[in-house]
Amino acid sequence: MGLERAKVKKKKKLGSYPYASVLFSITLALFVIGLFGLLLVHTSKLKELIQSNVELQIYLDKDLTENEKIQIQKIISAKPFLSIKNNEPQITFISKEDAAAKFQNDTGEDIVDFIGENPLRDAYTINISPDYQDIEKLEKISSELENINGIYEVTYVENLIASINQNLTKVSLILISFSLILLLTVVILINNTIKLALFSQRFLIRSMQLVGATGTFIKKPFLFRATMHGFLSGLIASGFLTILIYYANQKIEDLNKLQEINQILILFASLIILGSVIGLFSTFRAINRYLRMSLDELY
Repeated sequence: MGLERAKVKKKKKLGSYPYASVLFSITLALFVIGLFGLLLVHTSKLKELIQSNVELQIYLDKDLTENEKIQIQKIISAKPFLSIKNNEPQITFISKEDAAAKFQNDTGEDIVDFIGENPLRDAYTINISPDYQDIEKLEKISSELENINGIYEVTYVENLIASINQNLTKVSLILISFSLILLLTVVILINNTIKLALFSQRFLIRSMQLVGATGTFIKKPFLFRATMHGFLSGLIASGFLTILIYYANQKIEDLNKLQEINQILILFASLIILGSVIGLFSTFRAINRYLRMSLDELY
């Protein structure tokens, strides 16, 4: 008999509800959105790697002196369209001798012996900043570089770059659209889960009103528990995602090259904040709704 009273008392404790199911539902929802967040992180890094490899080949006039080559390199290095890595402009010099050796290594033919001389030219290869990678800007860059004394020709694979830009734009739009839809779905799911959980507390809320409890006094324990459940769900979801990342890195070679630890930590923090905020907001709305209901509406 005493045990039954204890159970009844526990069930009617203000702010309590079937938290296990709520915790599971919120954790599952945050885990799903976390998975998609990881996909966005990896896609963003992949996009960055692809764009960092967009190159222009700058062929020089023949019979330039070393000082003239150095001067051309300084002029090119000062251009704003060069990609910068570790505070260094991404420009590489390829001598005609190195180009001939690479040709021989790739084809097995000695172009110098075949022709009688080295027909290749000294060249610079530069990486272009992502802000300058559309075709119109690349055409202007090519014209600008070709007007520099000592530069013979500037080339790039136009069709490939256009295809890369087009595909990256499509992928970005698709991912953004799916992320917005998924976020909306998760918010609705968590909101409905909390509303259903609080449904069992509607008569307790009314009883507290009848004995003179203020709205703030009634809301406080519910809001605190909802925030904590959202926070804990975010932590659990982040833990599962960490295990998944570790497992994926063991199975997929070089996957870690697409991962930025800072972005992943920001994602985990966002899941924790998202769970807490949605839990708090959903609970606040649900309680206000029950506080305004008449006794007949509660049934």
